[in-house]
Amino acid sequence: MNFNPQLDLRLVRTVPVSRADVWRAWTEPERLKPWFCPRPWTTIDCEIDLQPGGVFRTTMQSPEGQLFPNRGCYLAVETHQRLVWTNALSAGFRPSLMTETCGSDEAGFMFTAIIELADDPQGTLYTATVKHADVKGCQTHAAMGFEQGWGIALDQMVAMIQSSARD
Repeated sequence: MNFNPQLDLRLVRTVPVSRADVWRAWTEPERLKPWFCPRPWTTIDCEIDLQPGGVFRTTMQSPEGQLFPNRGCYLAVETHQRLVWTNALSAGFRPSLMTETCGSDEAGFMFTAIIELADDPQGTLYTATVKHADVKGCQTHAAMGFEQGWGIALDQMVAMIQSSARD
C-alpha cells in the first residue's frame, strides 16, 4: 500500500508486548473498551464481528457525558498481522452516510484504518495508517490530534496488556 502524505496519517511504534496481545486488544470488545480513546474520554460500548463485511462499532463518551457512536465495516482480517476497517461502509459492505461525527460537523470525514503488526526483538512493530478521501479530511483528522490521540490510546493499550499479564 502506498502512503500518500497529503491523504494519509501514520503512527509507527515498537511496543513491548506480543502481537497476539495487541491483536486481542483490537479484536475483543471487553479488551478494546478500556484503552480505545484517550482518557478522560471513554469507550462505553463496542461490537465486533471479526470478518470481512462484519461490523466494527464503538460508542465513545465525552467527559461531559455526550455520546459519539461510530460504525464501520471490516475490509480485511489477517490474524495477528493486519486489520482493516472503514467508516465509509457499514456491516455487509453497505455504503454509509456521514451522519455521525466525533464532536463537531467538521469532524465528519470518511477514512480507512489499517493496523499492521510485525514481530520485533523488543515486542511488536505497530503501524497504524489512516487513509482519507481528500486533503481536507486528512487535515481535519490531523488537527483533531491524530498523532497524539492515537499515541495515547496505544500507550493505554500497552498499559492494559501489561497490567493483565501481572494479574
